[in-house]
Amino acid sequence: DRWPDVFARRLHTRLGDRFAVVNQGIGGNQVIGPLEYAAEKPFSGGPSALSRLARDIISLPNVGAVIWLEGINDFGTANASPEAVEDGYRQAVERLRQKIPGVKIVVATLTPSLHSTTANYGTPEVDAKRKSLNEFFKNPELFDGVADFDAATVDPQTGELKAEYQPNSTTGGPGDKLHPNRAGYAAMGQAVDLGAFANATRISGAKAPAPAPGR
Repeated sequence: DRWPDVFARRLHTRLGDRFAVVNQGIGGNQVIGPLEYAAEKPFSGGPSALSRLARDIISLPNVGAVIWLEGINDFGTANASPEAVEDGYRQAVERLRQKIPGVKIVVATLTPSLHSTTANYGTPEVDAKRKSLNEFFKNPELFDGVADFDAATVDPQTGELKAEYQPNSTTGGPGDKLHPNRAGYAAMGQAVDLGAFANATRISGAKAPAPAPGR
């Protein structure tokens, strides 16, 4: 079900096996939260992306590019503001560029969650925050590219995930309108523009930070 696997197969077909894609996504992870994370204060989504940049990206050898999908859990779980998450991205990008000179940073737009059955994710308020963050992602002065996962998965008539991406691929049933099924993740993996990596001498990718942190 993982979109990084789809991306990796496409990348290897186009550019050969000299690149590796490392999936550093954690389910339920957030960009800026939780503020405290320790054994005595566990959180199912793991430490924030900001706090794990050094461990999960900067410490890896030969990282040439990062694909980052993250933010919906900051809204649905933590009720963070778009401005706070944007500031988290700015901090992360600054650190990555300082520690990994020349790194390409491609950000992925958040997929729809409108009318999700997952508590606090399906509201119009969360959808408005998601759209605001997606607009921020299109800032060419901050990011080197955008993988438009929103465009690849949204039904423009309803604002929800496309109907064909909703049913649960593993257990059956209607799905939660938050997590795409296998077909949805395949569409996301196909939405990454390989041209953004054609001139990279090395690539490490990830689901949501980078090689990518994620939902």
